Amino acid sequence: MALPAVAFAGLAAVFAWGISRDPNQLPSALIGKDVPRFDLPPVEGRILGLASKDLYGEVSLVNVFAFWCVACRAEHPLFMRLPRNKSVPIHGLNYKDRPQDAAQWLNTLGDPYTRTGADRDGRVAIDWGVYGVPETFVVGADGRIAHKHIGPVTEQALRETILPLVERLRREANGGTS
Repeated sequence: MALPAVAFAGLAAVFAWGISRDPNQLPSALIGKDVPRFDLPPVEGRILGLASKDLYGEVSLVNVFAFWCVACRAEHPLFMRLPRNKSVPIHGLNYKDRPQDAAQWLNTLGDPYTRTGADRDGRVAIDWGVYGVPETFVVGADGRIAHKHIGPVTEQALRETILPLVERLRREANGGTS
């Protein structure tokens, strides 16, 4: 009689733990590791593609987006502000879109990206450990992934987590000055 009660208590504890977790805080095995090696062609109508070698030398964001992604549209206005504010360079990783769809999306909503790689088969996103779009990564000047944000970036996440981390990584890259 005690065995079912203990099993039930164990399942209840696991359920309670799972329900209390924030789904936006899924761990990433890549935090603290170099960005995966890749080299993507540019999205149709763009000149600069995106490669791992482009993510060294300055702190930047990598945003994984897709034409069909409603949440990507929700976060896009925040990303449009970043180049105007010169707060942090942002690079786009376009996930599994047809070339004309990605181009139309950027032409219609605006293009905040310094570089935009077309990941047509989704292989690069898999290497980055992407669960779904949108996802945004903070990459240090050393080319290491420092943070992964799952889901649409909000004003609060940008203000309280992402931009403070960008500033800290910049200070560290400059030897604590700046």
